[in-house]
Amino acid sequence: MNLRNHYWYFQSAIPSRICDDIVKYGHQLKDQTALTGGLGDDPKKLNKKQIKDLKKKRNSNIVWMEDQWIYKEIQPYINQANRNAGWNFQWDWSETCQFTKYEKGQYYDWHCDSWDEPYLYPDDPQNPKNNKVRKLSVTVSLSDSKEYKGGELEFDFRNKDPHKKKQIVKCKEILPKGSLVVFPSFVWHRVCPVKSGERNSLVIWSLGWPFK
Repeated sequence: MNLRNHYWYFQSAIPSRICDDIVKYGHQLKDQTALTGGLGDDPKKLNKKQIKDLKKKRNSNIVWMEDQWIYKEIQPYINQANRNAGWNFQWDWSETCQFTKYEKGQYYDWHCDSWDEPYLYPDDPQNPKNNKVRKLSVTVSLSDSKEYKGGELEFDFRNKDPHKKKQIVKCKEILPKGSLVVFPSFVWHRVCPVKSGERNSLVIWSLGWPFK
């Protein structure tokens, strides 16, 4: 899919007090080790090899949030970005919000948020994610960039195609607190290692029927 815009951003869009409320809420809840696709949803069930492989790819702590007031703050920007960027993807469901805490040395290496196959729940046909794919991803910066060093969000617009020239871009637009960036879930990206401080962010994925 050829894209005119690989991402769309809104700087300092979410009020600082809302960002602080989400961070405070996230720190009150019990966090867990962040996993990657194919490893299930329970870090305690991983064997030593799986843990070692995971650390090569991702090292951060997350909390899941399903509070409607958070969606209410962020979803209008997802819709606006979808229109303004010219994607016009059809979507009708948002997954659980993921609050992520990156401390010194933590990171998330190159990845994309979508898979080749849709979600399948044969034992739960009423599941709203059934037969759908991730279409849009949004990352909200909850920390001021002065609170940490490193932790840059980077995109690779060639989507890891070895036959294309590298097109790695640092998303500097997301640095101010309360800024957010929306992008197609198939765009490759990473969070560089945090060198000091703590970087807090919120991620939401929007789902729809597979692309035709």
